[in-house]
Amino acid sequence: MSQLEGAGTPENLALPLKLYWQPGCSSCLKMKEFVLEHGVSFESVNVLEDDAGFAELQELGVRMVPIAARGTVWANGAVFRDVAAVAGFDYGGQQMLAPEALKDKVLIILDGAARYLEQIPDDQLDVILPGRPPSYRQLAYHVFDIPKVFLERVEHDAPYTYEALKSILPDDMTTKANLLAYGRDTRARFAEWWTRDGAATDFTQPGKVYYGEVSLHEVLERTGWHSGQHTRQIMLMLREKLGIEPNVPISEDDLVGLPLPKNVWDNERSFDEGSYTDEAENWETAKTG
Repeated sequence: MSQLEGAGTPENLALPLKLYWQPGCSSCLKMKEFVLEHGVSFESVNVLEDDAGFAELQELGVRMVPIAARGTVWANGAVFRDVAAVAGFDYGGQQMLAPEALKDKVLIILDGAARYLEQIPDDQLDVILPGRPPSYRQLAYHVFDIPKVFLERVEHDAPYTYEALKSILPDDMTTKANLLAYGRDTRARFAEWWTRDGAATDFTQPGKVYYGEVSLHEVLERTGWHSGQHTRQIMLMLREKLGIEPNVPISEDDLVGLPLPKNVWDNERSFDEGSYTDEAENWETAKTG
């Protein structure tokens, strides 16, 4: 959720706009690009490297990114209209693809992510990404987990939380085969849900998610572009870190209509950097969440 009381007042707009983010975070990158596209300057705060900035974030009562803030007024960066309210510009929304078209995008993305995971050598799965602590294994898991969390919401009305989307694998998911099975099960479950319930689902209903007041249609759209952006990152990793050409690369045409960031990794940090740390994050070491 966001804290928007006071947003847009002259007093609040006189305060500096700060965007809190971390490298490789798809919603963080989209938030930064969104604000830049509207010509608004901001102070960029990478919470993984700026302890004072992370302390500021905690003072707002949150330990997650992306966040856009002016003083004590803040918005979760996943809700563009809330970011616009804090940043101080008008935003008329965007045209979303129909739910069935979004479903098709999600299935294309899950199929691609499974193909690319198969290409990652077993001895490279636990290499850490540049600029942030997840591993290649965790990035692939995250792609599969995003639609799974959506399914838990629509099938069981389960809480849609920030923690549920953390890219930390269950203790019993120890092999590539385990992870591939998880991805394929999620893909099959997503297709079955649509066949069974998709046409009858009211996508105008409240999304009931942690990041703000959005419709279920918006949650489905974010499921598509969020998982799609991270799959673009897996393709980037295969090419630039492992020297492997992705098996049937997902194209721009495959993803057209999704509000993807322009950049694949980040607009401030390079994917050429070395691994962020020696070990992947876990529930004890994760800084955000």
